[in-house]
Amino acid sequence: MRRLFGPIFVLAGILHFVRPRIYEAIMPDWLPAHRELVYASGVAEIVAGAATLHPRTRRLGGALSVATLVAVFPANVHMALHPERYRLPGGRPALIARLPLQLLLIAWARAAGRA
Repeated sequence: MRRLFGPIFVLAGILHFVRPRIYEAIMPDWLPAHRELVYASGVAEIVAGAATLHPRTRRLGGALSVATLVAVFPANVHMALHPERYRLPGGRPALIARLPLQLLLIAWARAAGRA
């Protein structure tokens, strides 16, 4: 499982460039420069995920991954607070249930960053 984190995080980062509107739509209204922030978080995910793949950069990659997951958490909160804006199965309960899953992703990133 630990070895899957890097490729999955890299793929998630690439999706920020392939489908930026999806990520823009979940950003809190109070944040400026949505497209630029989507691209920045995509770059962060690609770099962090790639860094977890090599033993010499694995720790740094894990730390960057955790930082990225913490940084994007406000978007998850925003979605839970405004479920009417999103057409997702399960509605508000699913969006609220998603919040603690971020902790699992952070734990996975930490595991991927272990030497």
